[in-house]
Amino acid sequence: MALMNKFGEKLASCFPLLFQIFRFGIVGIAAAFIHFSTVVLLVQGWACAPLMANIFGFAVSFQLSYWGHRLWTFNDTVSLHRVAFTRLLVVQALNFAANELLFYIFLSLNLPYQIALIIVLTVLPVFTFISSKVWVFR
Repeated sequence: MALMNKFGEKLASCFPLLFQIFRFGIVGIAAAFIHFSTVVLLVQGWACAPLMANIFGFAVSFQLSYWGHRLWTFNDTVSLHRVAFTRLLVVQALNFAANELLFYIFLSLNLPYQIALIIVLTVLPVFTFISSKVWVFR
């Protein structure tokens, strides 16, 4: 086990950006799952309109996204919590505006809301990673 940990540390030191992208992906997938599940729960269980449910899905998943990226993906950050949180909120608000617009467009094309949401949640992470790396958690 110690050999595997040492190997993992050595590999991570050789490819830090690759491992950071991997961690970003894990946190992002978890946040997207929470977002998606919240929307489906609200639409199916509470008869909430998909666009309204999407707002709640964003609010819930934002918390996981912030703390996961702060504590794991960008754990070497020197940004103060209040600065990083505010910056990520700005990035995610822009991301959410694009998310909601794309979601609306796909719904107006009569795509099932689940498929429309999956498409939207897979399109925007590149923007989030780049802005998080160079501005939010620098």
